[in-house]
Amino acid sequence: MDLLTIIFIAIGLAMDAFAVSVANGLIIKKKKFFNAFKFGFSFGLFQMIMPLIGWSISFKFRHIIEGVDHWIAFILLSLIGSKMIYGAFKIDALEREGETVTAKVLLVLSIATSIDALAVGVSFAFLNISIMLPAIIIGIITFLMSFFGFLIGSRFGHVFENKIEIIGGIILIGIGFKILIEHLLN
Repeated sequence: MDLLTIIFIAIGLAMDAFAVSVANGLIIKKKKFFNAFKFGFSFGLFQMIMPLIGWSISFKFRHIIEGVDHWIAFILLSLIGSKMIYGAFKIDALEREGETVTAKVLLVLSIATSIDALAVGVSFAFLNISIMLPAIIIGIITFLMSFFGFLIGSRFGHVFENKIEIIGGIILIGIGFKILIEHLLN
């Protein structure tokens, strides 16, 4: 597999993490650079590790992973998105200024947005493609897209003010539906 193809695969895999980062950048107003790095690092790390895991376990668990990966991502993203929409009606705008994402939520988001990368690792194993270089490229591209996505979201967040969490929640639920529909139609 050529380098350009791997880069395009990495960009495709990073799109969900980018969208989630933008949504969270809209919400989180403090420590923008630190939080952008935190999102980029977490999403990039999981997007790098998941293909390695998928590649490693592909021969024993392929039928299990392919059958439920879309449902896991859909459920996790829908739950977090619903919580964000619910929170938009419960939290005063001044309280939102100090809001941050907990390590637990960031972990769940990282796993949910990297489920597809697990399946890519499985695919690479069946195609007899060495996994290390693609995993590193996927991780770096996801880091960069998530980092800058968060900063983009934080820069333009003032435009949306009180509707930010609703938009973020809808984005997460939409990504969940997208993953589910893509897998059900294939």
